[in-house]
Amino acid sequence: MITLAADGGSFAQFMSEQLVQFIEYTGFANVTIGHIAMILIGLLFIFLGIKYEFEPLLLVPIGFGMLIGNIPFYPGLKIGIYEQGSVLNILYHGVQNGWYPPLIFLGIGAMTDFSALLSNPKLMLIGAAAQVGIFAAYMGALGLGFQPNEAGAIGIIGGADGPTAIFISSQLAPELMGAIAVSAYSYMALVPVIQPPIMRLLTTKKERVIKMKPARQVSKLEKISFPIIGLLFCAFMVPSGLPLLGMLFFGNLLKECGVTKRLSEVASNAVINVCTLLIGITVGASTQAEVFLSAKSVEIFALGAGSFVVATFCGVLFVKIMNLFLKEGNKINPLIGNSGVSAVPDAARVSNNIGLEYDKSNYLLQHAMGPNVAGVVGSAVAAGILLAFLH
Repeated sequence: MITLAADGGSFAQFMSEQLVQFIEYTGFANVTIGHIAMILIGLLFIFLGIKYEFEPLLLVPIGFGMLIGNIPFYPGLKIGIYEQGSVLNILYHGVQNGWYPPLIFLGIGAMTDFSALLSNPKLMLIGAAAQVGIFAAYMGALGLGFQPNEAGAIGIIGGADGPTAIFISSQLAPELMGAIAVSAYSYMALVPVIQPPIMRLLTTKKERVIKMKPARQVSKLEKISFPIIGLLFCAFMVPSGLPLLGMLFFGNLLKECGVTKRLSEVASNAVINVCTLLIGITVGASTQAEVFLSAKSVEIFALGAGSFVVATFCGVLFVKIMNLFLKEGNKINPLIGNSGVSAVPDAARVSNNIGLEYDKSNYLLQHAMGPNVAGVVGSAVAAGILLAFLH
């Protein structure tokens, strides 16, 4: 009987110890206020993506990734995104090493029609003007005490181009990648909220109803020649932007040449969709409270907002300046100035929607797509310039 009692006591002690260990390994035992805050932010992203359709293909994966990344766990289990050898860490290599962004640019190129830009090449200047936001954020980051390489990575948020922001931060400031990527994608999603008040503020009722000439028909030869000439010109000027520019123009050539339809369809569907999923979930998961919640993250979000506002201001104001030198009948509606940022096609849709508010027959979407796709090229060129100076 004594032996049985002893054995029973040992068993009870063993079970008690196992229960305590189990409790120590649960998320409930390791949770912090930071985890709760980030989970709430993730739920907000999911809500905005589903309820208001603010870039749902980005916000829903990123938001769910935030939930995954902020489930508290006992250290050493090799499940966290920052723990070497974990599944999430392996998937995150595509972000850390800049593998996913060029593949996304391949898909963007395969989906993009540059006809609006080719039919009216001066619209490219609007896309270039909007990139001022990048360099404004760069100067602002330097003023706040960030190192030049960190400032360069932060500045690219002003281009409203998530893949470019990830690529640049992977090269210049990998430790800030989570905050930079979430900031860039957040402001891309909030284009319909941020830009309209600025557009209305800077334009008059007369300017908002300017009707632009119909775009001319672009030949197939022009469409095929553009990605080849564009690559040679841009890459010779900024070789450091080659990973993004090369894939963008290659994808566009696949689309326009007419003999690689299968490759174009794969690039514009399977490749870009898989990479968008992986970027969204891993970028979201990288926002672990211990790493993400810091004063630097707050400053990055503030700089990102400022750069986005500056980019929109510069795009609209540049069109107004251009109109001073254009004859009546050739003037450009300043409402398309906002689309110089790289948020394709949401920024162009905003241009069109605001234009229709003041004239139900004034469709600006086709015209706005010109500076919008120019902004994609412009942000990649700006990224190359920053890499050339700061890498």
